Order: sequence, then C-alpha cells, then structure tokens
Amino acid sequence: KRKLLPLLRDETSAFIFPWRLALQRPELKHMVVELLKCIPLLLFLVFVCVLDHFIFTALSIIQNHSFVQYSYQTSHHISVNVNGKSLMADLLRSTIGALNTSFDSQVETSNLACLPKPHGMTREQYLSTCLPLVALVLLCLAQVYPFRLRRTIAAFYFPKREKTRVLFLYNKLLRQRKNFFQLQRRRIARRARQPPGLGTLLLKWCSQHWPWLRCCQRRSCTLCETPGMPWHQVCPAPDCGALYCDRCW
Repeated sequence: KRKLLPLLRDETSAFIFPWRLALQRPELKHMVVELLKCIPLLLFLVFVCVLDHFIFTALSIIQNHSFVQYSYQTSHHISVNVNGKSLMADLLRSTIGALNTSFDSQVETSNLACLPKPHGMTREQYLSTCLPLVALVLLCLAQVYPFRLRRTIAAFYFPKREKTRVLFLYNKLLRQRKNFFQLQRRRIARRARQPPGLGTLLLKWCSQHWPWLRCCQRRSCTLCETPGMPWHQVCPAPDCGALYCDRCW
C-alpha cells in the first residue's frame, strides 16, 4: 500500500505536532494576526499616555507661572474740632464729635483657588495601565497551546467525524504528494536541459584534476535541498550525478 510516512519536509511544515513546545509555522500565522490586532490598542494606549503627560505639563506651567497676589491697604481718619465755650459750641461738639472716626483696613487676596492642581501619574499607575495590554500580548503568544486541544476534544465527542477527517486528510496528502513529485520531476528535467554555468564547469574541472577537492564540495538534495550526508543516494544514471536524501529517494 502507498504510505505517507515519513513525511517530506514541505509536508512536515504544514502540520501541527501537539507535543512540540516550539511554535510551528501554521500557528505562527495565526499568532501574527492576533498580534497585529493588538497594535491599534498599543497605539491608543501610547496616545493616551502622551496626552496625559502633555496636559499635566501644561497645567503645571499654568500653576507655577500664573499665580497673582493682590494686597490692598487703606486708612480713613475724620476728626472735627470745635473750639469755644458757648452753648452752641458744646452742642456742636456733642453732635458733630460723634462723626470722628479712624480706621485702617488691609486686604490680601490671590487667585490660588482658581489655579489648577494637577497630579501626575506615578510609575505604578502607568504600570497598572499597561498590564492589561501586556497580558493580552502574552495570551496571544500562549493561546496556541490550548488551541491544540480542539481536535482532541472534537474527536472525543465525535469519533465518526474524526475518522472521516483523517481519511480525507490522508487522501488529500496522497494527491498532493503525487502532484508534488510530478512538479519536481518537471523542474529537475528543466534544470537538466539547461546548460551548466561557468561556475559549475569550473568546479567540475577542478574536481576532476584534484579529487581531494570533492570532500570540500558542498552538495544538497536535488528535491528538498537538505545538506548532503554520507547516506544520501546518487542517481545511478550515467552523466547525472544528482544527489537525493533518503526520503526523496
């Protein structure tokens, strides 16, 4: 029977392996989308903090440079002197003398009550303001691990549906792998029909005259381009020499 295992490198990158702690390519795409949604909130938070600092600075300048104090001082003295010893003089002294007054007044006032009294935010307040956004970003990074449980939960409650999904995925991968090898054969054949470049000819000529240079030559798999290993297979066709890893071979 045709088997899928072992998976090719391109196929491995399209799957999510639940027991791996590292973030995988399909999860990274979803995580990046979630992180991009946090950018408007971050910009809004930065705008609010900058606006708060600007308003606090403006009110502090007004408080420090707009203080005005008024001092008003006045004195009032009235003195009526009536000379004489007659009855009219005594009568005038008794009546008009009551008008003799003397008082001093001093009034001090300022606009202190009308001035703003701003209070700047402390580091703890700024930190408590940013903590929800930091928690949201951490949740975006950590949500990939709970999301791996969705398939397990769905398979527990709907086992028949899970079997249908597995068969569909298996057949889909078989079709993709068949198309993949057909495309790779065409690509390799197209590359083989192309004339070799100057660097390739020079490297081949040096390898023929100095065989010890072949140890320093770096070769990779023709299909997946993995670095060459001792167990890689060389195409037995004459004048080919293409290198393949064990999976692609």
